Order: sequence, then C-alpha cells, then structure tokens
Amino acid sequence: MSPESTGQNEHYLRVFWRGFRTWRGNRPFWAGLFTMVGGLPIAYFPYANMHLGNVTLAMSTTAGAGSLIIGILLITLGLTMWFHHIVRVFAGVAAILLALISIPVANIGGFVIGFVLALLGGALSIAWAPGHPKVAAADAGVQGEAFKDAGAGMQEPQPEFQGVASVPQQPEQYDTTAEVDGGRHRAE
Repeated sequence: MSPESTGQNEHYLRVFWRGFRTWRGNRPFWAGLFTMVGGLPIAYFPYANMHLGNVTLAMSTTAGAGSLIIGILLITLGLTMWFHHIVRVFAGVAAILLALISIPVANIGGFVIGFVLALLGGALSIAWAPGHPKVAAADAGVQGEAFKDAGAGMQEPQPEFQGVASVPQQPEQYDTTAEVDGGRHRAE
C-alpha cells in the first residue's frame, strides 16, 4: 500500500457524506425537503389538540380529511422530487396548487407555515435544472481556440454545442428510383 492511496484510509462517514452530496446535487433536494416539511403542518394541525393548563383547544375543522389528503400529497410530491426528478416541473406545479388550496381547507394553510414552505418548495422544483458536467482538459483546449481568434474584443466567439460528438457524415447516394413518377407517390 502506498502513501498516495488515500481512498482506503478515509473514514466511512466522509465517504457517506461525499456520496450524499453527489446524490443531493443531482436532484432538486431542497425543493423536495421544503415541500415535505410544508406538508407536515398542513396535515397535523387539523388533528392537533393544544393544552393550556386545564383548557384543551381543538383545532379540528370540518375539512380535516381534506387537510390530511393535502398534507400527504405534498409529502408524496416531495419524495417524487427526490427520487423521480424527471417530473420535477409537474411536481412543482402540483405542490404550488395544493399549497394554494390549503389556505381555505387546512386552517389557513397550516397557519401559513405549511403554505409558505410548500409554495417555496414548488417554486424551487420548477426552477431547478440539472447542472452541466465539467469540461475535461482536452475539451478546454479545443474551446479555448475559439477565444484566441476573438482578438481584443473585436469579434464575439461563436457558441459551440457541448456534449455532442461531431461525426463526419457521408453524403447520401441519390436514389433515382424515387423519381420514376416525377417525385409523386401513388396509392396502388
């Protein structure tokens, strides 16, 4: 074992944290977290009883089942943002709509706490976009040539497609059988 190999000597928590950071960076993590945390007060408050000395305050309303459904749907949408981030825009729009519906249904949206958190989570989910991979050193040299020709601000560098391999294509051979009917097709 050489002193240069540090991977084997790392603590398992550091390895776990690095893997978690990578997982968190590839999905709308904060959007899902805010949406799930916003669903908790919306689902909880209609069924909660607050005790002030000998007095019990019941915050239950006639729409307790609706509040529970909205809260569970928000928690489900938050998990969807985490584990199926392809549908993040749908989940974000649905979270925003459920947060707005929770205002009249669920004790003013879980006393505004759940409403604001679910609204923020939905907006973050819609706004999130996957990051671009870092450019390799070999690709940086190719892209750097476009900026060398720019001069002293006289010419703007041309945008390049990134991540698309340019494959030289062979010109297609001209098919003369298609021109037999003058280029028109007939149903036979």
